[in-house]
Amino acid sequence: MKVDEPVKTTKLDPKFKFEVAKIPGGESIRYCFQCGKCTATCPIRRFEASYKPAQIVRAALLGLKEMVLSSDVIWLCAVCYSCTERCPQGVRLTDVIRAIKNLAVKQDHVHPFYQAQGNAIITHGRIFEADEEEIINEMRAEMDLPPLPPVNIKEVSTLLRSVKEEEEE
Repeated sequence: MKVDEPVKTTKLDPKFKFEVAKIPGGESIRYCFQCGKCTATCPIRRFEASYKPAQIVRAALLGLKEMVLSSDVIWLCAVCYSCTERCPQGVRLTDVIRAIKNLAVKQDHVHPFYQAQGNAIITHGRIFEADEEEIINEMRAEMDLPPLPPVNIKEVSTLLRSVKEEEEE
């Protein structure tokens, strides 16, 4: 997440931090005092310099709602809880990031990777296509493992529809 130009105050949403805090897991966002331990601890940070958990929280606290929710960076969290374990303020940052992701999804900001996985599950009942299943079963046979069980795509589709209907209620 990067700010290349000054942010206009008209683009700020001062209620955003409260919106995050209302989502299960997001309650502790307001405790963050920006010490940076989460960013220093994060294993993803070692491989991706743009992932700065403290910066995500700071942007959310400042009300940069659109920037936070549309950012690809929020999807990088590995859910390892290292940041949560080391936070001196007890911010459950992993859960806060999850709450932010949930808000992003509700506002149709879903990373293309997750969209592709969802579409694959809807289409194939798994996150991979049928031709890949053949390759996987060959590898499983080499390891003396049974083939993957068949997928009832109709059942998967029914389940996904019922979850969507529950969310809409």
